Amino acid sequence: MTIADAPPAAAAAADAAVRWHAGAPFDLLQSLGTLMRGNGDPSFAARPDGLWMAFTTPEGPATLRLTAAGTGTDTHVDAQAWGPGAGPAVAGVPRLLGADDDWSAFDEPAFHGTLPRLVTEARRRNPAVRLPSTGRVVDSLVPTILEQKVTTIEARRGYRYLMYGYGTPAPGPLTPPGLLVAPTPAQWLAIPSWAWHKAGVGPQRSATVMRALRSAVALERLAALDAGQAGAKLQTIPGIGIWTAAEVVQRTHGCPDSVSVGDYHLASYVGYALTGRKTDDAGMLALLEPWRGHRQRVVRMLGLSGFRKPAFGPRMTIQDHRRH
Repeated sequence: MTIADAPPAAAAAADAAVRWHAGAPFDLLQSLGTLMRGNGDPSFAARPDGLWMAFTTPEGPATLRLTAAGTGTDTHVDAQAWGPGAGPAVAGVPRLLGADDDWSAFDEPAFHGTLPRLVTEARRRNPAVRLPSTGRVVDSLVPTILEQKVTTIEARRGYRYLMYGYGTPAPGPLTPPGLLVAPTPAQWLAIPSWAWHKAGVGPQRSATVMRALRSAVALERLAALDAGQAGAKLQTIPGIGIWTAAEVVQRTHGCPDSVSVGDYHLASYVGYALTGRKTDDAGMLALLEPWRGHRQRVVRMLGLSGFRKPAFGPRMTIQDHRRH
């Protein structure tokens, strides 16, 4: 995998630009889709002219556009960035795109042969998937906390409400309309209690966000640790448990092994996919144990396999607090 300067035409249109050579098949949307909080995430825009995203760097906000071209080992991604944080945004592109995500051990015949057919078939059909690493802990942590103990629909609706109210327009002359940079830690901390209520975020979750972001500088330092250490330190913050920590390091570190224990649906999904029967968290971990070190890769492939577990049982009630 190598990095080369972007073509002059691309570089001239942006504050910073680079071309990343994948050296293997690579699917941009499939790899980075796990970072989006639904199709309506205001910090992302998937358009014909590329995948756009906006975020804050240590040097300020940035807008990043990614476009993939080529096939097989000739696949490359052109990255252009605008704004005060354009330089750091471009510098982080290789890691963001999964340059450090090595599937070679997973794909070794000896290991591959131990995997369930459902997983091996999904991997065969999806050889271009990588696990991305953003390195941005706060950006991953806040929406993950909002997803604690509520439905995904409710959490993402609340996140959009807060983004539209307190996010800032993404920089750059070509930025898609409505693309927003998530609030900085100081901006999150300044959100009044009534706004959290309007967003459908209860006091327990909003208090967890506030508690965590009072140590925002220390949080961002966790990106330099390995995923295990980072996850353990996250769990020292009251209100952040194993599920939240796993969901964060999956995105910030591209962790190939973290499992979202405590997820409302995951354990039963894995159980049905691998055994045809529902299971709990302990049962899920037992099923995945033979592939320790790659358990998140296995879960990712199950998700891409097209398998759907039986749909029955009570549904969680979605609360709407926007008019309260």
